[in-house]
This record gives sequence, structure tokens and C-alpha cells, in this order.
Amino acid sequence: MNAAPHRVAILVYDGVTLLDVAGPAEVFKEANRFGADYRIVLLSPTGAAVTSNLGVQIAVDGAVSSEPAFDTVLVAGSDLYPRARVPDDLADAARRPAAVAGRIASICTGAFVLAAAGLLDGKRATTHWRVAHELAARCPTCRVEPDAIYVRDGATYTSAGVTAGIDLALALLEDDHGPRLARDVARALVVYMQRAGGQSQFSAPLQGPPPRSPALRQITDLVTANPHGDHSLTELAKHLNVSTRHLTRLFHDELSTTPARYVENIRFDLARALLDQGHTATQAAILAGFPSYESLRRIFARKLSISPAAYRRRFSTARRANAG
Repeated sequence: MNAAPHRVAILVYDGVTLLDVAGPAEVFKEANRFGADYRIVLLSPTGAAVTSNLGVQIAVDGAVSSEPAFDTVLVAGSDLYPRARVPDDLADAARRPAAVAGRIASICTGAFVLAAAGLLDGKRATTHWRVAHELAARCPTCRVEPDAIYVRDGATYTSAGVTAGIDLALALLEDDHGPRLARDVARALVVYMQRAGGQSQFSAPLQGPPPRSPALRQITDLVTANPHGDHSLTELAKHLNVSTRHLTRLFHDELSTTPARYVENIRFDLARALLDQGHTATQAAILAGFPSYESLRRIFARKLSISPAAYRRRFSTARRANAG
């Protein structure tokens, strides 16, 4: 373990998502039980307590301006700022400690705060898939990767939806102390270590805006909610009381795919998520709705050029092989 304590600052503000704060903080706190020495400090732009998205008041240790340099600065997310402009004082509160921090990271929509502070310019980044297109619009020089759990670009890290903050914190812990401690912490918190940064977010089939047609939205919601159901073209058309030809045209015009390929893609992403979570290839095939392991193997070979078992082995730790 390092001799000097590792100082972690988490920037919070009114409307902050509580789990974005608690999840990563719990990872570092648990690491201390195994011999690490993380000192966690909660900061707000002014030093005043803030109110989370759940209405819970969060007491802070001080203002950004009153604290010395940190080894790691985490910016938590909020539902507010994908919908509205990030206030200048909040962007400045992220920019100031980032200038002297060893590394800067955002949780979920905290990426919007980093972007407003100019900290994502020219960098790769991610955020929740629902708002990835908005992040790309606000930060045109940033290369947004909506399919990633987390992304590292140099000393800047961004992560996807709220629970991905735990994945990111485990990856930071692994960078600091190696995979053994990260695995011990993951085991203690009863979370999985398999979700590497480059893996797909669970809801990857739903990236981007929803279909314009209400009828097609019914179908996509139906398939996503129950991927192992009977979703043949005939059954899907029957569900909407339309012809198979009309349904096929809707999928082609709005999603540039066929109903069969759409169902297959959802089942593929579900099987991949199940493999990430530690299920065997056979279990993943059954739970995702594939008729057999062989059918799952064929789609993995076509899409990834590897077998499901090889995919499962490849993502055995939280470390990204291609971390920048």
C-alpha cells in the first residue's frame, strides 16, 4: 500500500444524484478496511450543504476554493443538467480542483459538468446512453462513446449510468492497488468485477431517441421487457394488429433493420450482460431467449469473432486492455 494517504474529493451540488456519491465513496471506504488509505472529502461550490435528488441533505466538508490539491476528483451527476445549461459556478467548481488533481472523473451525467468546464475538449468520454447525443452536441470536440461502461482518456475518466460509478471506482482502485484488492472489495460489496470499461451498457439496444411511431415503441418496449418471449414477425404484427409487411416497413424506415434482427440484437446484448455477470455461456443462452447455445455461439462469432466462453474469460477483471 502507498505510504501517503490518497485524497479523494467528491463534488456535490443541489440536485445531485445520491447514488453517484454513495456508490464510489463506499468502494473507497471498503478499500480502507483492506489496508488502503483513502481520505474522502465532500465539497460543494460554496461550502454550504446541498440537497440531493431524493431530498436528502448532504453535509459537506468545505468549499472547493478552501481545499488543497487532491489525488482524485469525482464529479457526481444529476438529472438536471442534461436538460439545462450547467451554471458557471458549478463548472468553475469542477475546473479549479481538476487543474491540480492527479486525475478527474465523472459519474453518469457528471460528464456534462466536465464538458461545461472544458475538461472534455478533444477527449474520449461517455455518459448515460439516454443523453449521450446531448453530450456530443454540447461538446463537439469530444468523442462520445455511448456504448461504454466507462472511458479513460489520460487522467480523465467518465462513466455511464449511476451503478457504473461503482465499476469506475473499482477500476481506479485497481489502478492504485492492483486487481487483488479490487476483487476483495468487489466481493465484500457483493458486486461483479467482470464489467470492464469497454463493455456495452446493459441498455445498448435503446441508444438514441425512441422510434417516432407509437406502434413501433410498443414493439421495442415489449421485446426489451421480455426478450425470451415469442417475437416472431407474425406474433409481433399480431400484437399491433397490422400486417407483417407494414411492420417490416416500420422497422426499415425508423430503425434501419428488420424485426428479426432487432430481436436478435436485444437477445445478444442481454446474453453479453449475463456473461459479464458471471453466468456460463449455456445459462446466458437460455436466459436471453436463444433456442440453443449453438445459436448464441453463431451470433457471437458473427458480431465479435469470438465464442461466448472466450468473451467471458476476456473480461475477468475491471481493467481495460485498451485504457488510454
